[in-house]
Amino acid sequence: MRELSLTAIALMIAAVPLSSQMSRPQSLTLPLECPKGDCPLLRGAPQTTGMRSGFVRLKPGASVGWHTTNQNEEALVILHGRGEALIEGQAKLAIAAPGLAYIPPLTRHNVANTGTEPLEYVYVVAPANGR
Repeated sequence: MRELSLTAIALMIAAVPLSSQMSRPQSLTLPLECPKGDCPLLRGAPQTTGMRSGFVRLKPGASVGWHTTNQNEEALVILHGRGEALIEGQAKLAIAAPGLAYIPPLTRHNVANTGTEPLEYVYVVAPANGR
């Protein structure tokens, strides 16, 4: 096995940032302006420690499509309109403003606008803590 010199070890240690050297997320505010139908708000690290979020506007009859947030949990904050949270293997969940829907980790799901007005919501996705 090859031996490393003390200089090489010191250089490797210096290359690893200390937690005090890492940039920490900063408080911020964001407008809910979205010219498209789906706009990211929080994008994860380094802006946050893992949380992501975005604003969604669905036209009547539209859906976001089936997806999963893998090991993350998700909250949908319903701001305007009504629709359904479709959860694979479960009954449809009615959603309406003002309201909140929770999607557990490892859950395949879809959101559909069943109303006559746009359905607007903010999604918040965060790493599940494994408890």
